Amino acid sequence: MKTLRGTLIVAVIAGLCASSATAQLAERSHVVVLHAARMLDVASGSIVTPGEVLVQGDRIVAAGAHVDRPAGAEVIDLGDATLMPGLIDAHVHLFLHVGAEDLQTIQESVPERTLIAAGAAKADLMAGFTAERDMGSEGAGCADVAVRNAINKGSIPGPRMRMSCNAIDLTGGHEDAIGYNPAQRVLSNADYADSAEEIVKVMREQRKGGADFTKIYETGRDSYRDGVFKTPYQYTEAELAAAVKEAERTGGGVGSGRGVAVHATGEPGTGFAVAAGVASVDHAYQLTDATMRAMKEKQIYAVPTFAIAEYFADHAATPERAERGRAEQAYHAAEFKKQLAAGVPMAMGSDVGPFPHGTQAHELELMVKYGMKPAAALQADLINGAKLLGWGGQIGELKAGYFADVIAVPGNPLEDISVTTKVGFVMKGGVVYKQP
Repeated sequence: MKTLRGTLIVAVIAGLCASSATAQLAERSHVVVLHAARMLDVASGSIVTPGEVLVQGDRIVAAGAHVDRPAGAEVIDLGDATLMPGLIDAHVHLFLHVGAEDLQTIQESVPERTLIAAGAAKADLMAGFTAERDMGSEGAGCADVAVRNAINKGSIPGPRMRMSCNAIDLTGGHEDAIGYNPAQRVLSNADYADSAEEIVKVMREQRKGGADFTKIYETGRDSYRDGVFKTPYQYTEAELAAAVKEAERTGGGVGSGRGVAVHATGEPGTGFAVAAGVASVDHAYQLTDATMRAMKEKQIYAVPTFAIAEYFADHAATPERAERGRAEQAYHAAEFKKQLAAGVPMAMGSDVGPFPHGTQAHELELMVKYGMKPAAALQADLINGAKLLGWGGQIGELKAGYFADVIAVPGNPLEDISVTTKVGFVMKGGVVYKQP
């Protein structure tokens, strides 16, 4: 009986394995042809008419005006639309939602916030964002890693994610619950580190927890009065260099998506960060000529984050704060034009979370409003974004061998960038998540 029972168990297991293997083979062999009136050629900044993409499994086999249509291929005709690569947001916060940031991190448990993050990931994907970089879980530790892993396993829908766990911050720094009763010992939204040695220790703990990259708060809080922008730095160039070196030790070199990104709005902190060799300077309100030259030479990306500043100004508690926010945005826009003229590499990041997830394509509208051509804004989002996240040559273009991350928008994004806010079709890794 034992032998028979064992034989039956082995047979059942073998049958299940064979069934799973058959399903995986079918998935890999499934062929889809996407057809639309137009297709965006990102690198050249031009439109191909009509547009077609041949997808097999999770990869693009061919893309152009016409592709082969193998026998049995599923054809999805999207009509008067433009096929383009899935959008990339290099600065998101899945663990934040509209409302008081400081209170939600105190009042909501990490399990509750993780469920909220899963919903945010789905909202972003449905808006056409097929890859993102989460810039700090805002006090939720490495719960972001669980969200990333669940997405990768197919348990929940969401973009391809790069996660950082908590950001790193000084005691009394930008995110350290300033303004609360110190006796209550309200925790920071970031992990404390007050020296190069402590930064490295925290980084090692976070990488052990599954972090892809490291986010560091380098400046804050900011002030803007009478046309003068000021912000204190938090870490020295040497301390930031220690962080960059530690990231490089574990594979966090250029183009890896595993380096160091900094929240840095102005000098001297922005200069320290660039000299240390970080991957990106997020916000980047103020850069000296020397810093801009160094960013161009080292290919360090600025991530402007205009959308969040606009949202805060539009939803300010008082007219005075709204006026101050709009004045600061105007200052940033003027500096942004200088950065473009200096050749500073740009990537698109919205800082979504404090404003509604799934609406962050508005950042592209603002990048165009403040000085970029639509083609350049899309190249910053797609080509530079892919490189910044460590997926250069895999996403960001519709090319053979790339992941089949494809969206469709009405109209022509090179003529009207606002169509990126009206995504009607979403495919990620060959799987259709949204269809007209």
